[in-house]
Amino acid sequence: GYVMGWIPHAPADWLPTAAGTALLNYFMIAVVIIVVAVPEGLAMSVTLSLAYSMRKMTAQNTLVRKMHACETIGAATVICSDKTGTLTLNQMTVAEVRIPTFPAGTPEVPPLVVDAFAVNTTAQLSREDGVVKPLGNPTEGALLLWLDTQGVNYLAARTLFAVGNQLPFSTERKFMATAGTDATGRKVLHIKGAPEIVMEKCDTVLTPAGVVPFTAADKAAALAGLAELQGRAMRTIGLAYREVPDPTADPASLATGLIWIGYAGIVDPVRPEVPPAVAACRRAGIGVKIVTGDTANTAREIGRQIGLLGDAPEEGSELTGPQFGALSDEEAAVAVKKLKVLSRARPMDKLRLVKLLQDQREVVAVTGDGTNDAPALNYAKVGLAMGKTGTAVAKEAADIVLLDDSFGSIVNAVRWGRALYENIQRFIVFQLTINVVALGIALI
Repeated sequence: GYVMGWIPHAPADWLPTAAGTALLNYFMIAVVIIVVAVPEGLAMSVTLSLAYSMRKMTAQNTLVRKMHACETIGAATVICSDKTGTLTLNQMTVAEVRIPTFPAGTPEVPPLVVDAFAVNTTAQLSREDGVVKPLGNPTEGALLLWLDTQGVNYLAARTLFAVGNQLPFSTERKFMATAGTDATGRKVLHIKGAPEIVMEKCDTVLTPAGVVPFTAADKAAALAGLAELQGRAMRTIGLAYREVPDPTADPASLATGLIWIGYAGIVDPVRPEVPPAVAACRRAGIGVKIVTGDTANTAREIGRQIGLLGDAPEEGSELTGPQFGALSDEEAAVAVKKLKVLSRARPMDKLRLVKLLQDQREVVAVTGDGTNDAPALNYAKVGLAMGKTGTAVAKEAADIVLLDDSFGSIVNAVRWGRALYENIQRFIVFQLTINVVALGIALI
C-alpha cells in the first residue's frame, strides 16, 4: 500500500511528514487485518467451556481433576470398565454357603467355619441407628454380615484367635491367608480366595465323617457346583485350612497340603442404570469392555445382564487373564478388537489392554480403584478412579473421579465432553463469521 501510494505522486510530495503519515495509516490497516484474522476470543471461549462442563459434570457425580479431560472423555472410543462397584451395586450378600460340615438347616455354625470367615479377614461391621453396614472389603464384609444373620458374634471369635501372621489378599495370588492359635489351642492356617486356586492346594476335604482324601471326583463335583453359582453371576469364595507347626511363619510358604472346607456364593446385583447406559454407549459408537478379576462364568453373566453379550457370545469376545497373557503382542492386538469381557484379569493385563488399544489409535477411558490400577489409569487417555472405594493412589493417577462409582456417570461425562466440543465448534463458526466479514471490508 505504501509503494502504491508513492508511485503516482511527484517527488515534491515525498516529504517526510506526508510519507510518515501514509506509512502510519498503512501500518494501522495491517495491524487491523492481523488482529481480525486471529480468533483472539477462542482461548477464553475454550477455557470458559471447559470450566462450564467441569461444573456440570461435578453436579452429576463426576469430579474432573484435570481440565483437559473434559474434552478427551467426549472423544473416547473405548471404555474399559471394572465390574464390582461400577457395573454392580457393590452390595455383596451371601446367597449360598455349601460346606459339607454345615448342611442346610443346621442351627449352629461350626467353630472352624466361624474362624474361616471372622478371623481370615480385614473387614469390620458398623452398627449405626440399628443398621449393620460392612466396612472395608465388600466381599469380606458380606461374609461377616452372613455370620451376623446366623447370630454369631464375629468380634468374640476374633478375640479368641491369636493371630501369628497374616498374608493380605493379592490380585496376583488370588487368596488371603491368616495363621494363628484358635480357642482350643490348635495352631491353624486359614485360606480364603478364588476357589480354583485354593482347590489346587488341597489334598483332603473336611466332611461330617472327618478328613478324607479330596478325590478327582470330589473336585469335579465341587467345580460343577461353583460353575452353577458363577453362571448365576455370583462371586465364589473357596475356604481351606490346615494345622501348622509355627503360626508366625510366612503363610505363603505354609499354603500347601490344605484341607478343603467348602465355598460360598456372593451375589452383587447389577446397577439399574447400567444396561441403558451401555446401550447408549453402543449407539454412540463407543466400545465397552469389562475387565474383572472374577471368573469367566460370573463375568459372562454380568455381560449378558447389561446387554454387552448375547445369549450366545460370539467367538473371541471373551478371554481370561492367563489366556490374554499367553498371546503375543501381534495376536493380542488382533484379539482386543473383538474382546468384550476379560475375566480373571491381573493389573498388568489391564495396562497391556490399554496400551494395545491406544496403539491402534483408540481413545481409551479406563476405570480403577486399587493401587495396582494406577499404571493403567495413568497411561490411558482418560483415567477414571472410584470416589467411594478408590485408593488415594488411584485417585491421584486419574483424570476424573466418579463420586458415585457408577458406570452411568461415565456416560454423563461423555455426553458433556461431546457437548463441550460442539460448544467450541459453535464459537468458532460465530468468530470466523465476524472475522471473514471484517477481513473482506479491510480488503475492499
